Amino acid sequence: MKKLLMLCFMIVLSSNFYAQETTKTTKEKTETAAAKKKKAAAEKEATDAKKEAAKAKKAAKEASDASGKATTEAAKKKSDAAKAKREAKAESTKADVKKTEAKAADTKAKALKDGTATKKSTAKSLKETTEKAPKVADKVTGEYNGKKVYTGPKGGKYYINKNGNKTYIQD
Repeated sequence: MKKLLMLCFMIVLSSNFYAQETTKTTKEKTETAAAKKKKAAAEKEATDAKKEAAKAKKAAKEASDASGKATTEAAKKKSDAAKAKREAKAESTKADVKKTEAKAADTKAKALKDGTATKKSTAKSLKETTEKAPKVADKVTGEYNGKKVYTGPKGGKYYINKNGNKTYIQD
Protein backbone atom coordinates (compact mmCIF):
# COMPACT_ATOMS: atom_id res chain seq x y z
CA MET A 1 0.00 0.00 0.00
CA LYS A 2 2.80 2.32 0.73
CA LYS A 3 4.17 1.56 -2.68
CA LEU A 4 0.88 2.39 -4.36
CA LEU A 5 0.56 5.63 -2.49
CA MET A 6 4.09 6.52 -3.39
CA LEU A 7 3.45 5.80 -7.06
CA CYS A 8 0.34 8.00 -7.12
CA PHE A 9 2.18 10.76 -5.39
CA MET A 10 4.93 10.63 -8.02
CA ILE A 11 2.43 10.77 -10.88
CA VAL A 12 0.77 13.84 -9.38
CA LEU A 13 4.09 15.57 -8.91
CA SER A 14 5.32 14.69 -12.39
CA SER A 15 2.15 16.11 -13.99
CA ASN A 16 2.70 19.39 -12.11
CA PHE A 17 6.21 19.57 -13.50
CA TYR A 18 4.93 19.12 -17.04
CA ALA A 19 2.29 21.78 -16.59
CA GLN A 20 4.82 24.27 -15.32
CA GLU A 21 7.10 23.56 -18.23
CA THR A 22 4.43 24.36 -20.77
CA THR A 23 3.77 27.71 -19.12
CA LYS A 24 7.47 28.39 -19.11
CA THR A 25 7.65 27.50 -22.75
CA THR A 26 4.87 29.92 -23.60
CA LYS A 27 6.54 32.65 -21.56
CA GLU A 28 9.85 31.89 -23.21
CA LYS A 29 8.21 32.07 -26.61
CA THR A 30 6.75 35.50 -25.91
CA GLU A 31 10.02 36.69 -24.41
CA THR A 32 11.94 35.28 -27.38
CA ALA A 33 9.63 37.01 -29.84
CA ALA A 34 10.01 40.31 -27.99
CA ALA A 35 13.77 39.83 -27.85
CA LYS A 36 13.85 39.14 -31.60
CA LYS A 37 11.91 42.34 -32.26
CA LYS A 38 14.28 44.32 -30.05
CA LYS A 39 17.27 42.71 -31.73
CA ALA A 40 15.92 43.51 -35.20
CA ALA A 41 15.28 47.11 -34.17
CA ALA A 42 18.79 47.37 -32.72
CA GLU A 43 20.31 45.92 -35.89
CA LYS A 44 18.34 48.39 -38.00
CA GLU A 45 19.54 51.27 -35.83
CA ALA A 46 23.12 50.00 -36.09
CA THR A 47 22.83 49.78 -39.88
CA ASP A 48 21.41 53.31 -40.03
CA ALA A 49 24.20 54.54 -37.77
CA LYS A 50 26.80 52.89 -40.04
CA LYS A 51 25.27 54.57 -43.09
CA GLU A 52 25.33 57.95 -41.34
CA ALA A 53 28.93 57.38 -40.27
CA ALA A 54 29.88 56.52 -43.86
CA LYS A 55 28.21 59.71 -45.10
CA ALA A 56 29.99 61.76 -42.43
CA LYS A 57 33.31 60.10 -43.28
CA LYS A 58 32.81 60.86 -46.97
CA ALA A 59 31.96 64.49 -46.21
CA ALA A 60 35.04 64.77 -43.97
CA LYS A 61 37.22 63.30 -46.70
CA GLU A 62 35.86 65.77 -49.24
CA ALA A 63 36.49 68.62 -46.81
CA SER A 64 40.00 67.32 -46.17
CA ASP A 65 40.69 67.10 -49.92
CA ALA A 66 39.43 70.65 -50.41
CA SER A 67 41.59 71.81 -47.49
CA GLY A 68 44.59 69.98 -48.94
CA LYS A 69 44.08 71.64 -52.31
CA ALA A 70 43.78 75.04 -50.65
CA THR A 71 46.95 74.39 -48.65
CA THR A 72 48.80 73.30 -51.78
CA GLU A 73 47.67 76.38 -53.66
CA ALA A 74 48.67 78.61 -50.74
CA ALA A 75 52.11 76.98 -50.57
CA LYS A 76 52.52 77.42 -54.32
CA LYS A 77 51.59 81.10 -54.07
CA LYS A 78 53.98 81.52 -51.14
CA SER A 79 56.86 79.92 -53.05
CA ASP A 80 56.07 82.08 -56.10
CA ALA A 81 56.10 85.17 -53.88
CA ALA A 82 59.43 84.12 -52.34
CA LYS A 83 60.89 83.53 -55.79
CA ALA A 84 59.71 86.97 -56.95
CA LYS A 85 61.20 88.52 -53.81
CA ARG A 86 64.58 86.84 -54.46
CA GLU A 87 64.53 88.00 -58.08
CA ALA A 88 63.67 91.54 -57.01
CA LYS A 89 66.52 91.51 -54.48
CA ALA A 90 68.94 90.24 -57.14
CA GLU A 91 67.82 92.97 -59.52
CA SER A 92 68.22 95.54 -56.74
CA THR A 93 71.74 94.30 -56.03
CA LYS A 94 72.63 94.46 -59.74
CA ALA A 95 71.22 97.99 -59.91
CA ASP A 96 73.31 99.01 -56.86
CA VAL A 97 76.45 97.59 -58.46
CA LYS A 98 75.76 99.40 -61.73
CA LYS A 99 75.04 102.61 -59.84
CA THR A 100 78.33 102.29 -57.95
CA GLU A 101 80.22 101.55 -61.18
CA ALA A 102 78.62 104.55 -62.85
CA LYS A 103 79.52 106.74 -59.88
CA ALA A 104 83.12 105.47 -60.00
CA ALA A 105 83.28 106.06 -63.75
CA ASP A 106 81.88 109.57 -63.26
CA THR A 107 84.44 110.30 -60.55
CA LYS A 108 87.20 108.93 -62.76
CA ALA A 109 86.03 111.04 -65.68
CA LYS A 110 86.02 114.17 -63.48
CA ALA A 111 89.49 113.35 -62.23
CA LEU A 112 90.79 112.87 -65.76
CA LYS A 113 89.16 116.12 -66.81
CA ASP A 114 90.81 117.93 -63.91
CA GLY A 115 94.05 116.02 -64.49
CA THR A 116 94.29 114.97 -60.86
CA ALA A 117 93.59 111.25 -61.11
CA THR A 118 95.06 109.25 -58.28
CA LYS A 119 95.42 105.58 -57.67
CA LYS A 120 93.87 105.95 -54.25
CA SER A 121 90.46 106.98 -55.55
CA THR A 122 90.48 104.19 -58.13
CA ALA A 123 91.31 101.60 -55.45
CA LYS A 124 88.58 102.99 -53.24
CA SER A 125 85.97 102.73 -56.00
CA LEU A 126 87.01 99.15 -56.72
CA LYS A 127 86.72 98.27 -53.05
CA GLU A 128 83.19 99.70 -52.92
CA THR A 129 82.08 97.58 -55.86
CA THR A 130 83.44 94.35 -54.39
CA GLU A 131 81.70 94.98 -51.07
CA LYS A 132 78.31 95.25 -52.78
CA ALA A 133 78.74 92.06 -54.79
CA PRO A 134 76.44 89.22 -53.72
CA LYS A 135 78.06 86.43 -51.76
CA VAL A 136 78.16 82.94 -53.25
CA ALA A 137 77.23 80.07 -50.92
CA ASP A 138 79.78 77.30 -50.54
CA LYS A 139 79.00 74.01 -52.30
CA VAL A 140 78.51 70.66 -50.58
CA THR A 141 81.02 68.28 -52.18
CA GLY A 142 81.06 65.17 -50.04
CA GLU A 143 81.14 63.71 -46.55
CA TYR A 144 83.84 63.38 -43.89
CA ASN A 145 83.32 61.48 -40.61
CA GLY A 146 79.56 61.70 -41.07
CA LYS A 147 79.56 65.48 -41.68
CA LYS A 148 78.97 67.39 -44.91
CA VAL A 149 82.11 68.67 -46.64
CA TYR A 150 81.89 72.15 -48.18
CA THR A 151 84.19 73.66 -50.81
CA GLY A 152 84.84 77.37 -50.43
CA PRO A 153 85.24 79.96 -53.22
CA LYS A 154 89.03 79.52 -53.27
CA GLY A 155 88.88 75.70 -53.26
CA GLY A 156 89.39 75.02 -49.55
CA LYS A 157 87.49 72.05 -48.14
CA TYR A 158 86.00 72.12 -44.66
CA TYR A 159 83.19 70.79 -42.47
CA ILE A 160 81.25 72.34 -39.61
CA ASN A 161 82.22 70.79 -36.24
CA LYS A 162 79.96 70.35 -33.22
CA ASN A 163 80.81 73.86 -31.95
CA GLY A 164 79.62 75.40 -35.23
CA ASN A 165 83.13 76.28 -36.39
CA LYS A 166 84.76 75.47 -39.72
CA THR A 167 87.36 72.71 -39.61
CA TYR A 168 89.50 72.57 -42.76
CA ILE A 169 90.55 69.28 -44.34
CA GLN A 170 93.87 68.68 -46.10
CA ASP A 171 93.73 66.48 -49.20
